[in-house]
Amino acid sequence: MSTVGQKITTAYASSIGRTAYLWGWPLVNMHNRLSIMEQVPEPGLIGGIVPAGPPNHIGMLHDYIRPEERVVACPNQDVVYGFGSLDAERGPAVVQVPDFGDRFWVYQIVNQRTDSFVELGKMYGTVPGHYLLAHDDWDGEIPEGISGVFRYDTRIAIVIPRVFMDDTAADREDIASIINQITVYPLSDFDGSMKTVDWSKVPVFENGEQGAGQGETQWVDPNTFFDVLPAVLKEIPALPGEEGLYAWFQTVLEASSKDPQIAAALREAAVEADATVQELFEFRNFGISVPGNWTTQRSGAQFGTDYLMRTAVGKSNIFVNTPNETTYFYQDLDEDGRRLDGSHHYEVRFETGELPPVRGFWSLTVYNKHHFFHPNELDRYSLGTKNQGLVFAEDGSLTLYIGGAKPGSADQLPNWLPAPDEEFSLFLRAYWPEDSVLEGSWTPPVAQRR
Repeated sequence: MSTVGQKITTAYASSIGRTAYLWGWPLVNMHNRLSIMEQVPEPGLIGGIVPAGPPNHIGMLHDYIRPEERVVACPNQDVVYGFGSLDAERGPAVVQVPDFGDRFWVYQIVNQRTDSFVELGKMYGTVPGHYLLAHDDWDGEIPEGISGVFRYDTRIAIVIPRVFMDDTAADREDIASIINQITVYPLSDFDGSMKTVDWSKVPVFENGEQGAGQGETQWVDPNTFFDVLPAVLKEIPALPGEEGLYAWFQTVLEASSKDPQIAAALREAAVEADATVQELFEFRNFGISVPGNWTTQRSGAQFGTDYLMRTAVGKSNIFVNTPNETTYFYQDLDEDGRRLDGSHHYEVRFETGELPPVRGFWSLTVYNKHHFFHPNELDRYSLGTKNQGLVFAEDGSLTLYIGGAKPGSADQLPNWLPAPDEEFSLFLRAYWPEDSVLEGSWTPPVAQRR
C-alpha cells in the first residue's frame, strides 16, 4: 500500500531521517565520488597523486601511493593501485587482465552498495584477457574475445586494481610493463587487442578541494544528504526485504519536498546521525573483537544488509576487499587497553612460525588519527612481505617496533615503523589468507608498550 501523501510529523520525519542517514551514508558517498570522476577529462592523476579517469575508465599509478593522498582513507603501500568509476548510464566497460606471471594481484570492483560483484585475481585462477562489466539491464551483444562477463545492478561501481610490488628498484622496473596493460575503457572501444598505456606519463589535473586538510575528503555532507538521497534511491534497487525501508524513506522525502519544516527536521536529523558515523570512524568502536584488543570484520565487500558494518567500514576504511581476498585487523589500543600513542615505544612480536598465514602477502601499517600515513624521513609506512631487509631473531621470531621519536636502538631500525607523536592506529592486512585466518584460529600478536 502506498504511503505517499500521508501527513507526518517532524518527530516521525526525524526518526526516519536518522535511520536513512546511517543506512545511506556509503551509498551517497559513492554517488558523490562519481560527480568528481565526471570532471576528469581523461585517465591521469588528480593532484599528481591520485589515479583517476572519467566514468568507464581508470587511472593507474606506477609506484606506491604517496602519503599526501586524501581521497581514500587507509591507503596501502604494498601494491600499485588503480582507481576509476563505472556509470551504467554510459554503457558497459571492458577491463583488461594482463599476464601477471606469479605476481599477486586482485581487481576489486564493487557496486554502489560497496559490495563486490566480480572474481578477478590470482586466488581465482583468472586467465589473462578482456572482461566485460555490464549492468543487469544491458542486453547488447557480447563480442568475440570477451573472456567473461560480470553484472551489477546499481548505476555506479568502482574499479580498484591492486598489484603487489616489492620495495626494490628491480621490482619497480619489472612491474612497469605489466602495469601498462591494466586499463578500463568503454565497450565501444573494444577491438580485441591488449591496449597499453604508459602510466608514468599521464596528465596531471588540479585536485581542487579534493585532498585538502588532514582527513579524508568529505564525500558526505549531512546538510545536503537529503538533497542527494532521492537520486540515490533511483540508482540503487532495493534488496529483497528492503522494499518497506524504501517506502519509509520515500514518504519523508515526498513530505519534505512540500513542507519546509519536514525538510529542516531531516537536515537536523542528518547532522545528529553524523555524530554516530564519526564514532564509527574509530576502529575500536566496531567489528568483531579478537584477542589483544584487535578487531576485524568478515563481511567486507559482501555487506548485504549488514548496514552497521557497511557504514563503519565506509567511514573508516572504504573499499575493502572480500575476506577471502584480504582479511583486515584493526588496532587502536595496546595490550592493556590504552590508546596507542607515538610518544611511547611498542613491540609487535610474531613468534616462530606465527607470521600471518597467507598465500599472497601481509603487512602492518601505521596510520595517524585521520587514518592516513605519517610522513617521516624514512618514507616508511608499513612493513611486511615487501621488505627484504627485515631482521629475524635467531629463533625465527620477528619483532616489529613502532613509535617513539627514533628506534630504541640502532639494530631495531630495519624493523621500526615511525609513528606520529600523538594517537595512531595499527592495521594488519592478510592478502589471500589461509583458512586459519578466515576461521579465526590465527590472530595478530598484541601491541606491547615498552
